[in-house]
Amino acid sequence: MMLLSLLLLFSMILAACGDNKSGSNSSAADGNAGKNAANTQQDDKNKDAAPVKLRVFSTFGGTDSAREAFQQAIDEFTASHPNVTIENDTMSANDDGFRTKVNTDMNSGNEPDLLFYFIGADAEGFVNADKVVPLNDLLDADPEWKNGFIPSALDFAKQPDGNIYAAPLTGFYEGLFVNKKIFEENGLELPTDWDKLTAAVKTLSAKGIIPLSVPFDQSHYLIEYSILSAAGPEGQSKGLKDGIDPNWEKAYAAMKELYDLGAFPKDAATIDLNMSGNYFSEGLAAMTIEGSWAIGGWTDETKDNATVIPFPTVPGGLGSGNNVVGGFGSGFYLPKSVYNDAAKKDSVVALLKHLTSPAIIQKIATANGGTPAADVEISGLAQVAMDGFAMAANSDSISSPVDSKVAPETFNDLRASVQQVVTGKKTPTEAIESAKKVEDANK
Repeated sequence: MMLLSLLLLFSMILAACGDNKSGSNSSAADGNAGKNAANTQQDDKNKDAAPVKLRVFSTFGGTDSAREAFQQAIDEFTASHPNVTIENDTMSANDDGFRTKVNTDMNSGNEPDLLFYFIGADAEGFVNADKVVPLNDLLDADPEWKNGFIPSALDFAKQPDGNIYAAPLTGFYEGLFVNKKIFEENGLELPTDWDKLTAAVKTLSAKGIIPLSVPFDQSHYLIEYSILSAAGPEGQSKGLKDGIDPNWEKAYAAMKELYDLGAFPKDAATIDLNMSGNYFSEGLAAMTIEGSWAIGGWTDETKDNATVIPFPTVPGGLGSGNNVVGGFGSGFYLPKSVYNDAAKKDSVVALLKHLTSPAIIQKIATANGGTPAADVEISGLAQVAMDGFAMAANSDSISSPVDSKVAPETFNDLRASVQQVVTGKKTPTEAIESAKKVEDANK
C-alpha cells in the first residue's frame, strides 16, 4: 500500500510538471504567433498597398566601392515593400557632371524622390530655395532612428541655418597616401614634412617613378589639402566671402614648387581622377592625395603596401602638419515635392530610414572604408583603412573640404587655375583674386 501511494504521488508530480511545461510552451507559442501575425499583417498591408515608384539619385555608381552594397540595401527594402519599385539612378562623384545634373534637376522640377548629395555650400542653392525638407522634426519624432546616428555625424550635417537637411551615411577622410614599398626600396623617409616630401619628389622623379599622382583639372584634393596646410583650419574655414587670406596664395605657390621638381604625372593636364588613381593602384606612382573611398578600388598589393598621413605644412603655412580634411560631407535629402505627395510620402520616409539605419551604415562603411555615421563595428578592412581611421582620430583638427566653404563656381575657378599657376601662366595672387571675383558674383 505504501508503494502504491508513493507511485501515485510521483505520478501526480510528473503530471503537474508536464502541465507547467505545456503552459510555458503554450505562452511562448502564443507570443510567437502574435508576432508572426503582426508581421504577416504588415506584409499583407504592403502587398495590398497601392504601387509606388521612387527614384533615388546618388553617387553609388560606376566603380564606387559601395555600389553593390547600396544596391543590396535597396533590394532589401523592396523585398519587404513589394508595392514599391525603385529606380537606382547613379553617377560617379568624380564626374563633374554630377553637380550639374543635381542642380538642373532641383531647379527644373525634376527632383529625385530621394537625393544623396553633398552637405555645405553645394546644397545651399536648393536649401535656400526651400526645395528640401528639414529633417529635425522627423528625427525628433523617431528617437530610435535619431539615436542610431553618432552626434558628430548629425552636427556635420547642419546647414548654416542650424537645421539638418541631410541624413548622413558614412563619413570620410582625405590624406596623402604613400606606397611604403616604393619609399623603402628607394631609401626614403615618409613625407611627414615639406623637406622630406620634396626630397622624395626629387629622388623618385629622377628614377622615372611618378612621385605624386594627381590631375590638374580634377585637382580637388590637392587644392583642399594645400589650402588647409597653408591657411590652417581657421583661415581655410573662412572661405573667400569676407576677403582674401594671403595664405591661400602660398598654397598655389607650393603646388608650383612641386611641379617644378617634377612631382606630377607628365599627362597631369589630360588625365582625370580615375586615371590618376590607377597610376597609384598599379604601383606606377609613389603617392596620391585622395579620399578614403578610393581604397576599395586599389589592387590588393597596393592596399597591403600603402599607408596614409596628413599633407605636410607648405612653406610659410599656418597648418600644424597634422590637420586633416574629413567629416560627413554627404547625406540623403528629402525633396519637398515627394514629401508633400500623399501617395509617396510614407514610402519615401520609410526608405530614408532604412538606408540610414545602423545595419545599412555598417554595410556601406565596410564596403567603402568610410567613417560610419552610426556606432557600429567595422571589420575586415585593409590596414591602410585602419591607418586612416587612426590618422583622423589623432589629428589636431578635422576640417570639411574647401569646396564646402565656397560656391561651386568658385571652386571650379580654383581648379582651373592650378595648371595655369604651375606652368607659370598665372601667379598665385592672380589665381586667388580670380576666385574671389567669382565668389563675390555668387553671393
